[in-house]
This record gives sequence, structure tokens and C-alpha cells, in this order.
Amino acid sequence: MATQFLMPSKNIMGAGALDLAYDEIKLNGFKKVLIVSDEGLKGAGIIDLVVKGLKEKGIESVVFAGTQPNPTTKNVEDGLAILKAEKCDSIISLGGGSPHDCAKGIALVATNGGKINDYEGVNVSKHPQLPLIAINTTAGTASEMTYFCIITDEKRHIKMAIVDAHTTPILSVNDPELMKGMPKSLTAATGMDALTHAVEAYVSTAATPITDACAVKAIEIIHKSLRNAVNDGNDMAAREAMAYAQFLAGMAFNNASLGYVHAMAHQLGGFYDLPHGVCNAVLLPHVQEYNAKVAANRLRDLAVCFEIDTRKMTDAEGAAAFIKAIRELSKDVGIPAGLKDLGAKEADFGTLAGNALKDACSFTNPRKGDESEVIAIFKAAF
Repeated sequence: MATQFLMPSKNIMGAGALDLAYDEIKLNGFKKVLIVSDEGLKGAGIIDLVVKGLKEKGIESVVFAGTQPNPTTKNVEDGLAILKAEKCDSIISLGGGSPHDCAKGIALVATNGGKINDYEGVNVSKHPQLPLIAINTTAGTASEMTYFCIITDEKRHIKMAIVDAHTTPILSVNDPELMKGMPKSLTAATGMDALTHAVEAYVSTAATPITDACAVKAIEIIHKSLRNAVNDGNDMAAREAMAYAQFLAGMAFNNASLGYVHAMAHQLGGFYDLPHGVCNAVLLPHVQEYNAKVAANRLRDLAVCFEIDTRKMTDAEGAAAFIKAIRELSKDVGIPAGLKDLGAKEADFGTLAGNALKDACSFTNPRKGDESEVIAIFKAAF
């Protein structure tokens, strides 16, 4: 079966990447950009740094720093209003997955019209979004290079999955110097998000040899680097390694898609406004235990990425060893033990499970279940 491989046409990585990005933005001929970010980066001075860098290249900028941790339909509407009022010709998303997703929503509606809710689903839009440059400050979501856009519908209390090739940025920037200020908790959550991307892509029914290669390398790097990045935020070797790992994981899931972990985490985030990476980390071992019934051989492959000797193990034993290693890594970086610790309620699991099965990310999970089975996974993770 023919497959396709999507990612931004240009990607700048490594220390000093931000300086090169300014030149690239100028080459595109943009005159006035909307910077989409959040209050945290505003307070840290990162937005001012980018505004200054653009100004030195003769590029005017306007700032929208109202993105919430789980970006909402209102965030998109507010940013779009500024974009139109200021007549911006392009957008820069600055931050982690939240600003990137919010910027994608703004850029998509700017050229297609309507509201962001109109584009829920797969490849609904008809026109490319306004040009978007994604400057990353975290190592986890890979939203800077994917065509996934996750926006919370505040009225329905769900996260909408907008999976659309038109939301792909034209340029992604990963400069580890911008990641030094990430606190331990965010480093851990985003790192486990990246691990989840790679694992789900590898066991996905849409996996290919190319996405497998990206996923395996990402998991190898995360195993070797995440603990160091969490324990010492100034360890630039670990920071840069994690930047590459999350990008590789993005390459994998952007083309192989995801599974029940993300489909379920989206519901938790939309319903309770919980941090996405933490939800993924809590759910990951439980979903893989469920998947091991049909994909134990694939999970056994991944045990080797954690330097586990599987030569004398059966597929089931290798899968179990890998899942145990995931739990140990999660514990070592300070992820909460269960959904109960995050404030989730068992009474809501029926609604959450039903919505999860409708999520686009659930479509490529290796083991297909019904609502009762997904409820059982939620309960196991509780």
C-alpha cells in the first residue's frame, strides 16, 4: 500500500538555531508577524528576545500571549482578531505544544474562514493555512513539525483533534538554548509525551519502516537522556539530545499516527484541564499492557531500546519488561502514580471512554476495543 511522509519543508536544529531562523524568516519576505505565545514565556523574556531579533532583520511583530496550557476555541478567536486588526502576513508560534496548536488554529481559520470547530477531523480544510514558523521551547510535543492541532472546545469540554496537512508549519526551529529554563516537572512531562509518541507510532497499524526507524531512535535517546535533562536543566548535551528525540518521535507519529493513550489523554485534558504529557505518562503502561495482547512482538522490539536483553525472552516477557521499564522511568522523573492523583473521577470514565473511541488518534491503535474495555483501562490507571 502506498504511504506518504509529511513534515515541514525546512527544519533548523541545534544551538544557535534561533539566529539562523531570523535570516530564514527574512528570506520569505514577511513584513509583519503575529507572535503566538503564553504568559510564562512573556515573563521569562523569551518573547522580547524574539521581538528584538525580528526587529534587527527589519521585521515588525505583534504579540498575542494569551494561549492557555490547553488552548481553547476562545484563544484561537482572540488571536485571530489581533491578526486581522494588525493585518499580519504570517505567524510565529513560540513555546511548546500549546502555542503551536493555538497558532495552527489561528492560521487555519485565517485562510479558510469560519470557526476552528469547523475543522475537527481529518483533512477538512480546503486551503493552506497562513504561513507559520514554529519556534520550539520544550522537548516533547513535536507540534512544531506535525500536522496535528489539538484545541479544547470549552462548551463540550473535549479536545478536538484537527488532523490536517494544511496545518504543517513551513519552518520548525529547535534551539536547545531556549529549553534551559524549563522546570523539572515540564521537562519530565514533555519528555514522557515524546516517549508516548514514539511508542504509539511504533505499535500503530499505520507504521512503516521509516516511522519505525524514527521511533526506535527516539526511544533510545529518551532512555539515555531524559533523566539527565530532568535532574540538571543546564545539561546542554541532554537538552539537545531530547530536542532531537522529540523531533524524531514527531516524524514517527506525524506519519504513523497514535493510539489509545492519546485518545484517552485528550479527553482527560479537555474534561479536567490536565497537563497532556502527564496524562500520557500515566496512561502509557496501562494501554501497552492492553496492546500487548496483539502487539507483544512489537513491544518486545522496544525493550532493546532500553538496553534490556530480550534474547531469551518470549514476546510476552519482552513486552512486560519494556512496560516495567516505562514505569521505572516515569517514577524516576516524578510523574504521578495514577489518574486519581490528577483529580480524575471514576464516575466520568464512561463519558471519557465513549469520546476517546471517537478521537482520530484511536483509529490506528493495534488492539480495537469497545467502551467497556476503554473504561477498564481508565480504571487500571486510576
